[in-house]
Amino acid sequence: MKQTLWAALVLAACSGTVLAQNMRPRDVDALPAFTPTLVAAYGNDPLQVGELRLPAGKGPFPVVEVVHGGCWTKGFATRKNTAALASALTAMGYATWNIEYRQVGDPGGGWPGTFKDWAAATDYLRVLAKSQPISLKRVAVVGHSAGAHAALWIASRASLPAASDIGSEHPLPVSIAVAIDGPGELASFVGADAEICGKPVIAPLIGGLPKDQLARYRLASPFQNLPTSAQEYLIASVVLTADAAEHYRTVAATKGQVVRVLNVKNGGHFDIIAPDSAAWKHQVEPFVATALRETK
Repeated sequence: MKQTLWAALVLAACSGTVLAQNMRPRDVDALPAFTPTLVAAYGNDPLQVGELRLPAGKGPFPVVEVVHGGCWTKGFATRKNTAALASALTAMGYATWNIEYRQVGDPGGGWPGTFKDWAAATDYLRVLAKSQPISLKRVAVVGHSAGAHAALWIASRASLPAASDIGSEHPLPVSIAVAIDGPGELASFVGADAEICGKPVIAPLIGGLPKDQLARYRLASPFQNLPTSAQEYLIASVVLTADAAEHYRTVAATKGQVVRVLNVKNGGHFDIIAPDSAAWKHQVEPFVATALRETK
């Protein structure tokens, strides 16, 4: 049986392969996390919820939206996968909004529901700001894996036509987007997605292949909608290769968009969001801290 990259990432934890992967997905789920200050619904579906964590002090605090990955598909990951990451960012002095959303396989997930959930969860920060000590002056979004794509898309959605399937009227401005080991362009990721996730996931998300849904791919791919008003930070490791990150940065520069890139050495895909890992402490955390400092 052909081994998928997702399976290889897990097996590498036991075999010590070149992937240098120590953490399994469920290991990250089980990491200690702060109890949320508030769990709030941003929509009517049970999956349209988020966890707000507030740091010590009176605020108002800069806020970071956190988006988990999981191949855009039900059964891979939930917000548990980024609870420890959100807690680490809260410990750094930021309010965090760790969101759940509908994925492919969930009722209403895929096109356009997944994107609408990302948008609604982001805009719901306006509601939270009415009762919670958070500041919306400079909002950041941090995403991992498929959530990295979400983070870049959330930062770019102000450029989308409001009347489009995944457009919004008056989207909440995002100042900082940090994409951790996930793609910023979907069409070129078709094929690789099956290697990584064990099955095609991009076409089910968008509702077809690029040749059949060109307009949708353009709306869904942050790379196609550069430049944005957000400062963008890419973290390359396993899923987002160093070459792909550099290509994104180079093309963005031609469009007037400054993108900063960190190439993690021997970090794996899940260790890089585990606050106790060497990859996080020595590579990812300093880079993320520099990015988020712009929100203060």
